[in-house]
Amino acid sequence: MNRSDVLIIGAGPTGLVLALWLARQGIKVRILDQSSGPGTTSRALAVQARTLELYRQLDLTQTILDQGHQVPAVNLWVRGEPTAQLPLGAIGADLTPYPFLEIFPQDLHEQLLIERLANLGVSVERNTQLLAFDDHGHLLSARLRGADGVEETCQAYYLAGCDGAHSTVRKTLGTGFPGGTYEQVFYVADVEASGPALDGQLHIDLDEADFLAVFPLADPGHARLIGTVRDARAQHPQALKFEDVSQRALHHLKVEVAQVNWFSAYRVHHRVAEQFRRGRVFLLGDAAHVHSPAGGQGMNTGIGDAINLAWKLAAVLTGKATQSLLDTYEIERIEFARRLVATTDRVFSFATADGPIANLLRTRLAPLLIPRVAALESARALLFRTVSQITLNYRGMPLSVGSSGHVHGGDRLPWAHDADSDNFASLALIGWQVHVYGDTSDELQAWCRAHQLPLQQFPWHPAHATAGLARNGFYLLRPDTYVALAERSADPKVLERYFAERDLTPWNNGVPKP
Repeated sequence: MNRSDVLIIGAGPTGLVLALWLARQGIKVRILDQSSGPGTTSRALAVQARTLELYRQLDLTQTILDQGHQVPAVNLWVRGEPTAQLPLGAIGADLTPYPFLEIFPQDLHEQLLIERLANLGVSVERNTQLLAFDDHGHLLSARLRGADGVEETCQAYYLAGCDGAHSTVRKTLGTGFPGGTYEQVFYVADVEASGPALDGQLHIDLDEADFLAVFPLADPGHARLIGTVRDARAQHPQALKFEDVSQRALHHLKVEVAQVNWFSAYRVHHRVAEQFRRGRVFLLGDAAHVHSPAGGQGMNTGIGDAINLAWKLAAVLTGKATQSLLDTYEIERIEFARRLVATTDRVFSFATADGPIANLLRTRLAPLLIPRVAALESARALLFRTVSQITLNYRGMPLSVGSSGHVHGGDRLPWAHDADSDNFASLALIGWQVHVYGDTSDELQAWCRAHQLPLQQFPWHPAHATAGLARNGFYLLRPDTYVALAERSADPKVLERYFAERDLTPWNNGVPKP
């Protein structure tokens, strides 16, 4: 019987990243999808800074930067004129190596991931459907129907449901998916156009009518229009055409459309699954949470799910951790998903609310207040940290311990660099590692050597203090580069206790090969 370590259902970005991370670690994966091929159109566009940071482990970041488009600023429009600008580069320059919004459409994204998987000998099984599965406690069996209509039964130690909002995996588990559906219909139009909003930046309209944003693409004169419809036309989204919504693009943002390459209309839900794990089955991406496109968070959150789960599955499957480690996947990701759905819902509701008071707030007060708020460095930094997902942390959770400087266990490691060093350079390594800023003890160095735990030691520099790092302590980084343990001392017994209490063994596989 065909057996794999992990059976992945769904070959969107979430499933592909999970497969790629696991395959890089020598884990046997099988990934299948009902579709006949990868998508040729895409709703998801934005690759956030945190995703670009995490992608260094998979050697994907530079390729995406080379092939995509960097958005340096966001512009807000009211009554046909730009009223406020948020320069992303100026806001995030000291926070991340990627202080911008990267536009890399999902169809290109999937093609890149599929190519990298193929280099590892893994291909997506197309036109293949999951019919049913059973969790036997020690492994799973799944019944599949292939492209030829023939059914087969396969086995796996774990099953990952990355099969979207209508997830067969979630429905088979019987897991609830509470939430609601927005009354507005969303549309996406891929256009060739001209006008002031086609300047390579992101433009958003805050007028009384429906929401509209113009996302630039890598090719000059090409853009993706994302908007909403909420009047009588929203009753039949399948009948909508670009001509039904084009007047907003033509008049409110002064976009002159020369050609429409494709157009799609759809409804959006805001939901979070009641469970992200049951036994040996996991839910990730849209199968676990869906929300409005506000802020470009959906695809990035699914990728974050995949990376969070991937290192834990790899550790358990290679005997470096017990099954209890897998409990932390739901603990860490479900809380973030709930906060994200609530936040994007509030932002989208403000941007699209109807009525005289809502229109007054959006078109009169917001243009006055947003530039003033944007002038505050702290407010700009908070906005960038939130949208870019670099503020996401796992503080107070089972794998997160201690604090040192302004950094707590569970935090993303702050970026600190100077002319001679960059503390993110070692984050291409897949595995556990220790960072020290300043001096450390001989005992800590010896313990790390004995356990083959890479120790990255940086001579103390004022940039480290600026980033919130403490001098002469240490930071233990998880395989997904989040801080597991932040410690003020240089005592290796703290490290010993951390791993022993969680039945973990430190491991690393070095820098991944291209």
